Amino acid sequence: MNASFLNTPVVFVYGHQKNIVACDDLEHLSVDAFILLIIYVLIIKTTLSSFRKEVWIMDPATDMYYYWLCTISIPVFYNLMLLVARACFNELQSTNVTLWMTLDYISDALYYLDTFVRARTGFLEQGLLVKDAKVLKERYMKTRQFKMDVFSMLPTDIIFLQIGINNPEWRFNRLMRLARLFEFFDRTETRTNFPNIFRIANLVLYIIIIIHWNGCIYFAISKVLGFGSDTWVYPDITHAEHSRLARQYIYCFYWSTLTLTTIGETPPPVRDIEYFFVVADFLTGVLIFATIVGNVGAMISNMSAARVEFQAKIDSIKQYMQFRKVTKDLEARVVKWFDYLWTEEKTCDEKLVLKNLPDKLKAEIAINVHLETLRKVRIFQDCEAGLLIELVLKLQPQVFSPGDYICKKGDIGREMYIIKEGKLAVVADDGVTQFVVLSDGAYFGEISILGIKGSKAGNRRTANIRSVGYSDLFALSKDDLMEALIEYPDAKYALEEKGRAILMKDNLIDESLVTAADAKDMENKVNQIETSLEVMSAKFRKLTSHYESSQRKLKQRLTNISNQRTGSADEENSKFQTDPKSHVKTK
Repeated sequence: MNASFLNTPVVFVYGHQKNIVACDDLEHLSVDAFILLIIYVLIIKTTLSSFRKEVWIMDPATDMYYYWLCTISIPVFYNLMLLVARACFNELQSTNVTLWMTLDYISDALYYLDTFVRARTGFLEQGLLVKDAKVLKERYMKTRQFKMDVFSMLPTDIIFLQIGINNPEWRFNRLMRLARLFEFFDRTETRTNFPNIFRIANLVLYIIIIIHWNGCIYFAISKVLGFGSDTWVYPDITHAEHSRLARQYIYCFYWSTLTLTTIGETPPPVRDIEYFFVVADFLTGVLIFATIVGNVGAMISNMSAARVEFQAKIDSIKQYMQFRKVTKDLEARVVKWFDYLWTEEKTCDEKLVLKNLPDKLKAEIAINVHLETLRKVRIFQDCEAGLLIELVLKLQPQVFSPGDYICKKGDIGREMYIIKEGKLAVVADDGVTQFVVLSDGAYFGEISILGIKGSKAGNRRTANIRSVGYSDLFALSKDDLMEALIEYPDAKYALEEKGRAILMKDNLIDESLVTAADAKDMENKVNQIETSLEVMSAKFRKLTSHYESSQRKLKQRLTNISNQRTGSADEENSKFQTDPKSHVKTK
């Protein structure tokens, strides 16, 4: 072993003895201690190498990426709005040089950081996020955006050393990163709960930006041609009123607004360059106006699409009721019910809205919305999660109007109900006396859909339940419950036991009915067994008959074959006896 290695001072820990050992010479270590040392060195080396291999990658689907877009959009918007203003309005640039220099270099730092983020932003390949830093870097460098990002970071500020710092137009290359601002707008439109309002605000912002740039260019042209040199350019700034920075910008913004909106009422151009600029503005204004009309019209159509569709349903119902001569009172109730649905924003069909989602996402949404509601039901509180998920997907929303009976005494119970919102009254047969009022989160009918043996009420309703106002309920049908319980036999037994315990607590179980039901079930099972035996016996007799027939046919065929062979042998013997010499010659 290398002497320099053996003479190296070592401190390590015996993991199993928890002792720290210091040695000045590895030759004094025992074999076990030396093996432990090698193991610890390998573990530390592996851990450090794993840390080195892990690189930071930005997932574009996370909130962190969106927040970064929001951050980088600030310097991009700053350059978009203020670079042109500083380049055209000298006073704006010269009076705040320190502020602009600070903001400029902060934005440059964010630009450099954004380039690093772009090079480390993952992408999906066959549904998997690519996290290889080398692959991400090579992919980014092959895109056109990389060239634009590099151009946006060129240190054009060096020119300031020759011409002075009051020339911010040399920083216009920073505008090559506008794609980040547009990406932020697209992401926000996708994430917001009010996309139509955001689209309108976004459109207004674009119009303001165009008017702002056009006003700044108008002031720059006026500066080149000479302030007050004719009626079209900006007035002479030697006058106190027109020399103020605020007045200069507001006047230019006002002129730009009138021109681009084609309202007019501005001084006519005098020189050729002025005519050219005004014509370009008019053409731009026509395009802007067409864009505004088209986008606003589309947004209004989208915003009112739900109302138009809902109104069409109401109109069709009204026409049907008029055709069938429905009473005015019933017609008024129908209209009020539709009004309630629209006012409470309950017009959407959940199945129609969610039909484009995969089953997994549908299940997750249903679990998120309805699972806690279902857990409130006593008989479902201890059920396994798989069964609850199956039941959640089968809950059906129902809306009842004031005075509607959800169920009446004696009705066959085919559903159980959970109150999402509203109040239900348990009333007497006269419909006036109220025993109790059920509110949000209450439930009823869960026992009747289980079909508990020995229940005095059977599967019939034991009370009259009526909606006090408009009520939103979730309904779970008996068929859906039994279909779900097919895959969960243990849960079915547990639910029946819970239901039986609840009925026994309320003294609603008749043991004689249980015995009779058990006897009837046993009789039914015996009858089923007898029926099955008869079917099996018939099949067995049929198979036996078929077997015997096959045996007879087989024996007959064997007999025929045997007879044929016997006949052939007799014929040969007769020929031999008749002419033995010819038989020998033939051989």
